[in-house]
Amino acid sequence: MRRGAPEKVHPVPRPRRRGRLLPGLGRFALFALPGLVAYAFFVLVPIGMTAYNSLTNLNPFNPPTRFVGLRNYVTLLSDAEFHQALLNTVIITAIITVLANVGGLLIAMLLDRPTRLYILLRGVFFTPVVLSSVVISVIWQAILTDDGLLNSALRGLGVDEPPGWLSDPDLAIYSIAWIMAWQMLGFCVVVYLAGLQGVPRELSEAAAIDGASALQRFRNVTWPMLAPALTINVVMLLITGFKAYDQIRVITNGGPGNGTTVTMAFQVVQTAFVSNRIGYSSALAAVMLAIVAFISVVVLRFLQKREVSR
Repeated sequence: MRRGAPEKVHPVPRPRRRGRLLPGLGRFALFALPGLVAYAFFVLVPIGMTAYNSLTNLNPFNPPTRFVGLRNYVTLLSDAEFHQALLNTVIITAIITVLANVGGLLIAMLLDRPTRLYILLRGVFFTPVVLSSVVISVIWQAILTDDGLLNSALRGLGVDEPPGWLSDPDLAIYSIAWIMAWQMLGFCVVVYLAGLQGVPRELSEAAAIDGASALQRFRNVTWPMLAPALTINVVMLLITGFKAYDQIRVITNGGPGNGTTVTMAFQVVQTAFVSNRIGYSSALAAVMLAIVAFISVVVLRFLQKREVSR
């Protein structure tokens, strides 16, 4: 080093203050703790209690309670009522998923206009979603009973023997599915409208300039952009179908006939609070939870892969 040249002073790195991390975690824990406690109390604890009760013969009116292991689950395998309830649940869920998605997409495309009239119609279609399922059930029961509004109108048009929408064992389950799909239609409309707002107009205009027809523009431009909206709607409708109870209880109470409209959720409640077989109903609920979780995960992953591939 030459004389007179100033020496380079290297800055001394300051030691990290580990204490700063702890207050940050403390604040995070303070805000997250109420939510975690509520989630544990209202979700995790009931699931744990259900899992434990499913391994017992719990019946509050027939003590003592004994540990029976997997006996309740073995009984499910040969339970004809459970098989019928599972089949009914699958039928209702499939109909809801298809009808609400197709109808919601068509209506969303019709309402995808910024005028006041179409904005008002969006609120009209969404109204059934915010109404209670019991209210919806009472309204449709008055419409679909044998002497209801629909059959009275059909008789006025000359139909001597109109269908028994709720009294015919072959039609009742489809009537229930239609009611639930109608109620969830507005939810699908809103989600698809939100997806349509994210479709760039430039892409559709460019495709139109290239000579693409309206169907081609929808298939190659609009539909791929609606993949996230489709994922949301399908998963929500699957969950809605598998937990169907209110409509069954109010409209048909599991009938007509012997369990023609009984769903898994309805069977769980009836077994627990009518037959007082808490242990067996807990096994039913555990199986129902496992089925819903498995189907939701599989469908969610499949649809999310479609989003990425698109």
